[in-house]
Amino acid sequence: MRSFFVNAGYVLLLINFLLFGFGFFKNGKAYKIFTVYLFVIIGVQLSAYVFKELYSNNLFVSHIYFIGQFILLSLFYLELVKDQFQKKAIKIGFVLVLLTLAIQYGLKTELFFKFNLYEIFITSFLLIIYATFHFYNMLDDKKEFYFINMGVLLYLFASTILFLVGNLTVKFSDNFNMITWMLNAILYVVYQLFVLYEWKVIFFNKKAINT
Repeated sequence: MRSFFVNAGYVLLLINFLLFGFGFFKNGKAYKIFTVYLFVIIGVQLSAYVFKELYSNNLFVSHIYFIGQFILLSLFYLELVKDQFQKKAIKIGFVLVLLTLAIQYGLKTELFFKFNLYEIFITSFLLIIYATFHFYNMLDDKKEFYFINMGVLLYLFASTILFLVGNLTVKFSDNFNMITWMLNAILYVVYQLFVLYEWKVIFFNKKAINT
């Protein structure tokens, strides 16, 4: 059952990238950044699969996932928010997180080969804050990327809890591990469905404007 949701998430991710990719040159900077984000995540997922098949250990790829996701979604939200305080908060968070992670990996290279709880928490927590900024702004402004934002907030909030126990689940039974990762796979499918619906909203809104 878990493999079904994992594969469904991969398929939806690919579909979303292709759909967003078709409109890459016709839309604004935030749209382009999110499309690049989808492309990078596809690359990370493929790398994780290859390394798992070849070496049976792909945990270090998770660092590329979390850091890459943090960089691109931070740029995405930096483009969306208009409030100068929010922009400054995103820029400061961006620099501090990358700086502290660089120092941490420089001092503890062994972290490359296991889940880094600090990395998981801080990158996801800040993105949740940025998504909350955007929700707040949409109360008085147009609902731009509303469903993507909802998907990011839901997925990161729930999946962060699951990833934070990633180092602990190895001590429990295989059934417990399976439930944890199945929940994460289901959450990812839900996230990609939000992204797909956002594409539908963007596409049909543009179509209505052009008719």
